[in-house]
Amino acid sequence: MIIENTIHPFEQYSGSSSLAKPRNMLLLLIAIAVFAGIAAKMQLMGVGMLIGLFIATVYLYLLFAHPIIGIYTAIAMSFLLIGMGRYVKDVQVGLGMDAILILTYLALFMNRFDQRINWLPAKKDILFLSVLWFGYSVFELVNPEARSMAAWFSGRGVSLYMFLLVPLTLLFFNSHRKLDFFLYVWGVFSILATLKGIMQLKFGLDAGEQAWMNEGNYKTHMLFGKLRVFSFLSDAGQFGGTQAYAAVVFTIYSMSQSVKWKKYFFITVALLAFYGMIISGTRGAISVPLAGFMTFFVLRKNIKVLGFGIAILALVFVFFRFTSIGQGNDQIRRMRTAFDPNDASLQVRLDNQKILKRYLSSRPFGGGIGHGGVKAQRFLPNAFLSQVATDSWYVLVWVEEGIVGLSLHLFILFYCLARASYKIMFRIRDPLLKYKMSALVAGMAGVMVASYGNAVLGGMPTGILLYVSMAVMLHPEVLDQPAAIELPSTNKIQ
Repeated sequence: MIIENTIHPFEQYSGSSSLAKPRNMLLLLIAIAVFAGIAAKMQLMGVGMLIGLFIATVYLYLLFAHPIIGIYTAIAMSFLLIGMGRYVKDVQVGLGMDAILILTYLALFMNRFDQRINWLPAKKDILFLSVLWFGYSVFELVNPEARSMAAWFSGRGVSLYMFLLVPLTLLFFNSHRKLDFFLYVWGVFSILATLKGIMQLKFGLDAGEQAWMNEGNYKTHMLFGKLRVFSFLSDAGQFGGTQAYAAVVFTIYSMSQSVKWKKYFFITVALLAFYGMIISGTRGAISVPLAGFMTFFVLRKNIKVLGFGIAILALVFVFFRFTSIGQGNDQIRRMRTAFDPNDASLQVRLDNQKILKRYLSSRPFGGGIGHGGVKAQRFLPNAFLSQVATDSWYVLVWVEEGIVGLSLHLFILFYCLARASYKIMFRIRDPLLKYKMSALVAGMAGVMVASYGNAVLGGMPTGILLYVSMAVMLHPEVLDQPAAIELPSTNKIQ
């Protein structure tokens, strides 16, 4: 009888058994001596470097032993990376997301180096759609309208992160425990984002944030003397949209929790996220809870629940559209303008879309990824498309990838939303799993609606969170069975 060797180098020996070997003990003593010498010579900087090296070593060991840590790290980084650019100059911090995802794939292959990886869980329709979307984005490299490879690289996140995250999610998220932990990581950073936003509102900006404002961002983030809070995210629009997204997801997800402390955690995240949405001053963010909760009410397939939900949402609409209650509050006053069809900002956006429509009428593949909106001025300062603000996520995709790309993008989004909704309404048996999947679907629906007014969907962290959610909610079957409620998995891909 042949016993298959399933041991890999990250599981062979415990620390104590390794130190029992004279060679390893000698190496440890040499390392301590070297580290001591570096610390003595470089003093405080040397100590900091050694601590950083130690943390990095431990992290890499854990990552290669449990590759799922890479996805959780990507979630955390999606909140922090862009904001880090305000403090770390002349460093491409955005490459950190590429690095951690590629490193996760490397860890996956090393973790399973002694046997073939079972890719069957990843062979799903969402994987095909992500490959198709990424393939179209690569095709944009030969778009005759494209002028800059650097611009394409700067806009790679429009499809690359979905392409990389979907297979990992399908491989790793095979239990309720792992799905819940994804929400815990998301929730912790959502709380931190709101707390940072409160600090900006109550105590002002720090030096890095003020320098960022002075670069010209005060034009969109200081309106009538009032700050639009942006926390440590890229801007107020992304902060407001992300927090509105979290408010919807965590409110509904809390209904799936029977343990009190877990339910209280999700409710706390939801309440703080609602507050973060309000102080961001992002008017379009209000459409996330409106569309999200309406989607949830429909998914419940209950006429009474649907009727009650419609009544509540109607009251919210009437409050903002037809009353002046709370007009003295800056945040409420700004939110109210989102319900005004004659709002000056809306008219400017519509005028810009008319200009772009004429330009793109003869360009079905758009102007090239990274070539649209004022952000493209870094690469093409005098190009036509870089002079016209896009604002909306869908307008940005339309400008950069044409009507063909926009149609493909919308098809993928609506396919995922419709198929996941069908499974929730007619296929999932577990009532608690229905709540979990409904939370993800409702959040996605809200983000899709809000992305018409703001470029929310493709930015960080919203895009990263959405790509993971899409992979989970489109194939909940793996969770709708007793094995998914297990404690620690015996599968080596962890």
